[in-house]
Amino acid sequence: MGAHHSVGPVGFSFGLAQAVKDPPPAAFAIAEDIISPFTLCSNVSSTEKEKNTPTYTFPAPQPKLEYQWREMEWTEEQKVSLMKTISSYRPSCHEGTQARVLLLGPVGSGKSSFISSVQSVFNGRVTNRAMVGTSSTSFTKKLQSFNIHGQKGEDPTGLVLCDIVGLGGGEMTGLTLHDVLSVIKGHAPEGQKFSPDQPVGCETVGYVKKPGLKDKIHCVAFVVDASKIRTYPKGLGTTFRLLRKHISDLDIHQVALLTQIDLICPETAKDVTQVYKSRIIQDMMNKAGDLLGMSTSYVVPVKNYSSELDLNVNNDVLLLRAVDHILQYADLYFQDNAPQHTGPKIDLGV
Repeated sequence: MGAHHSVGPVGFSFGLAQAVKDPPPAAFAIAEDIISPFTLCSNVSSTEKEKNTPTYTFPAPQPKLEYQWREMEWTEEQKVSLMKTISSYRPSCHEGTQARVLLLGPVGSGKSSFISSVQSVFNGRVTNRAMVGTSSTSFTKKLQSFNIHGQKGEDPTGLVLCDIVGLGGGEMTGLTLHDVLSVIKGHAPEGQKFSPDQPVGCETVGYVKKPGLKDKIHCVAFVVDASKIRTYPKGLGTTFRLLRKHISDLDIHQVALLTQIDLICPETAKDVTQVYKSRIIQDMMNKAGDLLGMSTSYVVPVKNYSSELDLNVNNDVLLLRAVDHILQYADLYFQDNAPQHTGPKIDLGV
């Protein structure tokens, strides 16, 4: 690991590889300032904002792929099997009782909707557990952790989904790189509201000075809206890559959720089992990977419940596969951080 440098006025370090000696180029000024909020639209004029407002139109129809390019089984039995796998999951390392996953993405990307949708599958009916805002404003204003509960009568699963204010959306967003890293390292208390004027630090009420494994984030899931990828501000890719660099330095695995797939593909909107036969969605998953700077193998598509009142077994399977995908990478953290035994126990015969 490189030398650690303290950041800002808060008195603890965040593992920056080196201090920036020369002023960064203008295009990177926001991204490289660890205590500046991720105001992704701050350099875009009001005229450009109107021009960039997503008014998604379906691309020209493309012939479907003959076979699913990812193997999927769309049955009630598969749904039950996935629910059982997720419900029974416990981290490999005994120190942590649950895997904490942080959802990160632009305002309106569907983070809160994903949490509610996953819980809906286990509840057996559509419910909005995490409060959901509009596409232009972030309803989530603070750090909130949601224990995903199993079916009635079952213990909570080994999964906790953590919601946080969305990136961008104006200068009052208040989310900085410093605060994101504070959450991931386990310093930020539950319910913490974020403001660039008050970075998380020793003076923060409830600040966790020496976070244990149960306080930290064990996997980060980036959330992007398929219908907005073409219209996201240019600076978003830079922000994502900066985040990924610092998160990777902490040895945290990352995945991505591509939401709103029904808005870009009419066939999938009618029948979600067509998702992996759709060239449009395959192309958009590749674009999401490019935006985030990660391989498409880390990206999974999901269709959150929004206007529906009833569950759909195929949609449930797609959501549960996404959760299973997340848990696989979260569990790698526990495997990598398992207690090291110095050697075999010796029987002294007493």
